[in-house]
Amino acid sequence: MFDISLTELVGYLASLVLMISFLMKNINTLRIINSTGCALFVIYGFLLATSWPIIISNTFILGVNIYYLTKHYRKN
Repeated sequence: MFDISLTELVGYLASLVLMISFLMKNINTLRIINSTGCALFVIYGFLLATSWPIIISNTFILGVNIYYLTKHYRKN
């Protein structure tokens, strides 16, 4: 029925998770779900025969999310 490759599936899943993250009211929940989306986009970037703009931008955002989550949980 649907002829979709694994690469496309990962890309669509990453997009869906990223969009869901922006619906979160709690900033920590947003960062956790957004991090999952970013990680999926990094995988997607490698599946696209190494798309560096996707890999670099999402690795950076993932790092920022991890930094602020770590800072938040160490404070508490």
